[in-house]
Amino acid sequence: MKKGASIHKIVTPNSLRFQLLSRSLFFLAIILLLIGIFQYVFLKDFILGSTAASIRSQIASVPRDSWTQMLLYAEINAKFNLDKDIVELVPGKTQEGPPNRIPINLMDSTIAFVDLNGNVTSLANTMNRSGAPPLLSADQYQQALDPSESPRFWVVNSESGTELLVVLHPLELRGYLVGFIQVSLSTQFVQDVLFRQLSIFMLLSVLALVGGLVAYQAVIKKTLVPLSNIVHTMENMDAGNLNERLPVEQGQKEIDTLAVSLNGMLERLESSFTAEKEAKEQMRRFVADASHELRTPLTSIHGFLEVLLRGAMNQPDKLQKSLTSMYAESERMKKLIQDLLLLAKLDRSPYLEKSEKDIGVLILEMEPQLRMLAEEREIQLDLAPEELVPIDVDKMKQVILNLFHNAVQHTDPDKGLIQISLKSEASGVELTVQDNGPGIPEEHLPHLFERFYRSDSSRTRKYGGAGLGLAITHSLVELHGGTLRVESKVGEGSRFIVGLPKI
Repeated sequence: MKKGASIHKIVTPNSLRFQLLSRSLFFLAIILLLIGIFQYVFLKDFILGSTAASIRSQIASVPRDSWTQMLLYAEINAKFNLDKDIVELVPGKTQEGPPNRIPINLMDSTIAFVDLNGNVTSLANTMNRSGAPPLLSADQYQQALDPSESPRFWVVNSESGTELLVVLHPLELRGYLVGFIQVSLSTQFVQDVLFRQLSIFMLLSVLALVGGLVAYQAVIKKTLVPLSNIVHTMENMDAGNLNERLPVEQGQKEIDTLAVSLNGMLERLESSFTAEKEAKEQMRRFVADASHELRTPLTSIHGFLEVLLRGAMNQPDKLQKSLTSMYAESERMKKLIQDLLLLAKLDRSPYLEKSEKDIGVLILEMEPQLRMLAEEREIQLDLAPEELVPIDVDKMKQVILNLFHNAVQHTDPDKGLIQISLKSEASGVELTVQDNGPGIPEEHLPHLFERFYRSDSSRTRKYGGAGLGLAITHSLVELHGGTLRVESKVGEGSRFIVGLPKI
């Protein structure tokens, strides 16, 4: 589909509109066909049953004396081979035959008398003068005696292949059953009625299909408007325009559900693009900062080597100073590379060897090392009662050392105060490292755990920092499923708070 094209303007065999239209009309045609078949079957049975009931009613209306005279006349006619046939008699006249009152509707049928022995006597034959009355089976004649069998008719084929409707009516004389009056007539009139009805039904069905084709196009076009709106909205989106959302209340539950799903997908895509953009920007800054941090010690080492090559190596004081400076710069570069490798390892395949440990005991074990790092600074420990939490001991030691070293860097060597407190919470434990340093300006707090970020570049560089310590600490705490946050006021110091879950 071309951009901007509406789904209800382009109709192809694989389009939704074409498939809905064709399948709807197909099922409509199937329904009309089934209706036609059922109409043919039920209408045929109805007509045959109505005709049979009408014939039996007419047979019953003929006086029994007339049937007696007709039987007598038929026997005389058969015995003496008379030329006159009873059906040629005018009803009500007896000059040319016996008195008879055959109903006018039976004049186009074959009338016969079947006695109890199965002998058939033809009484009238205007339908087929050359053919004999059809003979039914004994079971069928016996079935005609059952009052529950109504209207007592059968459809059989004559000797010439014509389909006949046969109706039986018991004949009683003086209270005794003497046989059956059998009336048979061609079912051609039924076929004519059915053909006429089916022709009308087929014409109406064709008109219904044509009307459905026209009506369905308008209905489907209107029904697919919400889907078309979704298509237009999606076509206007690109990687730089993912903030647009689809309407979720268009009156169609399925389309609304689809819109909600697509909106969720768009939100995830937008978040992914934003995260990717931020990741690329962070990577750009990371590479630039790492290059800068590595270039600085390399430049210093290169400068001292040039000094030595110019003759300073023959002067013991300058040689010692140069070697000491180069060693310090190499140590700084080594620590930077180790930090970068650690961050890369944490990002790529973080792994913890957890065991239950009381962090208070761990801090007490580290106390001699902490006091050595603090030098003349005062250290205060406020540790809660024993509380076991699952931690990786080595990595947790690194977290404590990083936070403590950060506090040492930002406190006065003589008047500095570092407080380490540990308290129990409902969800775990909370470890706090607080100092009385100059504090951190509020605008720096959101970026404090970013890599290579330094709130005071000159002061941090004085102690050899590269802005990776807090980033590493943040990653290690998150790896434990915990949280790390900072609270600070300028002139009052800073508090770094680590929250660790119990399980």
